Amino acid sequence: MSILLRPYRYNDAGNLALYANNPRIAANVRDSFPSPYTLEDARKWIDFCVYGQSADTHLSRAIVQDDQLVGGIGVVRQKDVYRYSAEIGYWLAEPFWGRGLVTEAIREFTAEAFSVFDIQRLYAGVFSFNRSSMRVLEKAGYALEAIHQQAIFKEGTFWDEHLYVKFRT
Repeated sequence: MSILLRPYRYNDAGNLALYANNPRIAANVRDSFPSPYTLEDARKWIDFCVYGQSADTHLSRAIVQDDQLVGGIGVVRQKDVYRYSAEIGYWLAEPFWGRGLVTEAIREFTAEAFSVFDIQRLYAGVFSFNRSSMRVLEKAGYALEAIHQQAIFKEGTFWDEHLYVKFRT
């Protein structure tokens, strides 16, 4: 099963709200990810991706299968002494988990991010309980760089953050 990464479109809002409104997804991402995730949240996100992002610092793509949004992936370039690093983040609709789609998306998007930005490294922080995301990153060629102990506070508990990195080759 192959995916397509493309810019967000306004007609993605329905699927974005449908699939992102999932507590199992919200549990694995930052608290700034709305939960519940409404149609209004979806429209605001798409507006940000279409009009609000700076092309110098942000790159976001919809993960699409059969012309339907099934997830999202993006990078944010860092600033100051970290300006040659960017953070990658992603999510996938639960009905599509376990099919290798995120691994494919990360591989493709990593290549795009390195071609768009003059960066040396991409990194992803993964909550210690999200073993699936760790395996996905490893399959996509990322390596565990560090474990930040009790760096995450999510749903009333402190968790370790596993930091994965991929360097420009």
